[in-house]
Amino acid sequence: MATHEVRNQPPPYAGVDLFASDPTLRDALTRWGAPDPDARHLGELAGTAAAAAWADEADQFPPRLRTHDPRGNRLDEVVYHPSYHALMTVAVEHGLTAGPWLPGARPGAHLARAAGFYLWSQVENGHLCPISMSYAAGPVLAATPGAATEWLPKVASRSYEPALVPIEQKRGAIVGMGMTEKQGGSDVRANSTTATPDPRGPLGAGSYRLRGHKWFCSAPMSDAFLVLAQAPAGLSCFLLPRALPDGTRNSFALQRLKDKLGNRSNASSEVEFDDSWATLLGVEGRGIRTIIDMVAGTRLDCILGSSATMRQALVRATHHTAHRMTFGRPLIDQPLMRNVLADLALESEAATLLAMRLAHAVDEGDSDFARLGVALGKFWVCKRTSPMVAEALECLGGLGYVEENGLARLYREAPLNSIWEGSGNVNALDVLRAMTREPASVAALAKEAGAARGVDARLDGAIDAIEEIGARAGHEHAPIEARRTVERLAITMQAALLVRYAEPAIAEAFVASRVAGDHGATFGTLSPAAVTAVAGPLLERASSSG
Repeated sequence: MATHEVRNQPPPYAGVDLFASDPTLRDALTRWGAPDPDARHLGELAGTAAAAAWADEADQFPPRLRTHDPRGNRLDEVVYHPSYHALMTVAVEHGLTAGPWLPGARPGAHLARAAGFYLWSQVENGHLCPISMSYAAGPVLAATPGAATEWLPKVASRSYEPALVPIEQKRGAIVGMGMTEKQGGSDVRANSTTATPDPRGPLGAGSYRLRGHKWFCSAPMSDAFLVLAQAPAGLSCFLLPRALPDGTRNSFALQRLKDKLGNRSNASSEVEFDDSWATLLGVEGRGIRTIIDMVAGTRLDCILGSSATMRQALVRATHHTAHRMTFGRPLIDQPLMRNVLADLALESEAATLLAMRLAHAVDEGDSDFARLGVALGKFWVCKRTSPMVAEALECLGGLGYVEENGLARLYREAPLNSIWEGSGNVNALDVLRAMTREPASVAALAKEAGAARGVDARLDGAIDAIEEIGARAGHEHAPIEARRTVERLAITMQAALLVRYAEPAIAEAFVASRVAGDHGATFGTLSPAAVTAVAGPLLERASSSG
């Protein structure tokens, strides 16, 4: 019906090169020596209409559980939409799994992989859960001789093969994880799943029989799972394959799939083990110690994924407001909207820069800085994602609340990384634990931030306080103040990085608003001086043209 002319509507957000239009990312790769053709290609592909269609379809047609075949035999399989497999294929073929952990991996491999993960996360987050777990499993597999030779090369492979067959028959593999149980949640020491040694088992002399359950088991069609269970010597980590060497299926009973707020393309399941076969990773009774490196890897990916969600929300808000006329001028030029967008851009720049610096620390083997920096970043960047995406969504008005414009899916996705791998309280308390038990991590953080001294006295004061804060981490009231402590340290670290690597006006605006407190309780409350100084360069950096 020709009742009206459609006008003043922004064009579709498509055809954007996410790598070329992201100077913060490009500068980080150049600065820390990790040029990578995979990241460039992923940036191009991530902005295409085809990638957007895969994301929409994977979200709109979530995985389905098939417990039995038509004859009543147990199947315990999950059926995914073809678009999910298309997304997985791209991620694996571009090296986003365990490649950086292979012996002889090239310098800068973790940063290059982080850039790719950040770019591809801007397409669709759910399928990257198994990709992240496969990356994080790398150091755990590498530390166990048998797994290092049989599993690690295939988890690091660039071949995506979703069929459940024995590992000997596959060129590539995906690894999932099953840690939490109903009665314990984040307190994995309360796990009740048992592991009984049985050297006559199908996995050879190292066979164990597992009996129990996992309350959250993501990506249940993975080829194997890192699982915690109580062995004779205590809580231990095991590798549990879905297919056994003789081609039969391991006992792996899928009870149901979780009906989640977001992350819908990824199947999260409840699973029962009934004499399920597994092999030990690491030392019996040292399960927590075994998975520490794995936790660090998944937490880094939480920061990367949340930074990507921030960036995508920002560029979509910028795109919309640049093409929308209000009261005689583009919406992006309206003073208050300019304040909101500049504030969102500041948050995004700081998150991305911190994420890439932490990935570089992994490449450098700077474990002291990475230990505390990743824990801080996991808490703060992931916490900031939900309110930032909500504000970006509001920039589109009612259109932002409609699924077809992309912001609604980002909003549903935004809280996930704050919950995964330790919710806010767990993560904040882990920061206290690191500062009290690993004082070298505090010194490393102070040293890293200290490289920004002498530019801004307000930041210098915050840097001076780092070691004092570390010394108070064991105080009886420290747990009550844990969130405030983590916020303060994370903001100081972000400010220090911006002072060192961003344009001076951008760094000044961040220090003034986040460190010195010249800011309100919501986004869009920068001072007039800050908006005047940084809105132009920040919004140009957030535009689709770069």
